[in-house]
Amino acid sequence: MLSVREDGFRVLGRGWAPTFIGYSQQGLAKFGFYEVFKVLYSNILGEEKSYLWRTSLYLAASASAEFFADIALAPWEALKVRIQTQPGWANNLREGLPKLYKEEGLRGFYKGLPPLWMRQIPYTMVKFAGFERTVEALYKYVVPVPRSELSKSQQLVVTFTAGYIAGLMCALVSHPADSIVSKLNSDVGSTPLQAARELGMRGVCVYTYIHMKLNTSTWNDREYSLQS
Repeated sequence: MLSVREDGFRVLGRGWAPTFIGYSQQGLAKFGFYEVFKVLYSNILGEEKSYLWRTSLYLAASASAEFFADIALAPWEALKVRIQTQPGWANNLREGLPKLYKEEGLRGFYKGLPPLWMRQIPYTMVKFAGFERTVEALYKYVVPVPRSELSKSQQLVVTFTAGYIAGLMCALVSHPADSIVSKLNSDVGSTPLQAARELGMRGVCVYTYIHMKLNTSTWNDREYSLQS
């Protein structure tokens, strides 16, 4: 593993290019397809059932969106993890891309996809459904006035609170698989089961607080852009 003490602060920028490309593509697909599938499934159910079954609608739309979003993310995630966890393997995306293909072929880019689905699909389902229903609950049981009577800044406070709660739920359901994905992409020839056995329970359940904060920030940015 790389460390600031050994390699300086430049090490913090390792893998920035595949990270930027991968999560940009994933975010575009995730939020874009979520709206597409939500409209699609809502049209299939009809207006009344869409409202009555809205939690199931959120879950189905978000799961469908994340399925395709992870296909876009997987190759870049594999490169990022390899660059960050194996010093000397490659210094940048330009070196890592052909090297990974030479060593493992196309499988090397997508071997982490099944555990990535295991991590990201439950994460996204809880993220969207948890956020949507938490917002509803806050306005119904906590906020004393209708949403239309609140200023944008006050609405953002509600959004922040809902995002924080949804982020906690997301982290709890997704991080066992998250640790397996990182381990799998850093070890040549390993399988998801081998990675899980090597990590153990303690190694699998990490980084919960970080993703809780990240999810809060994501929803705040989304809400602010929709209000602007």
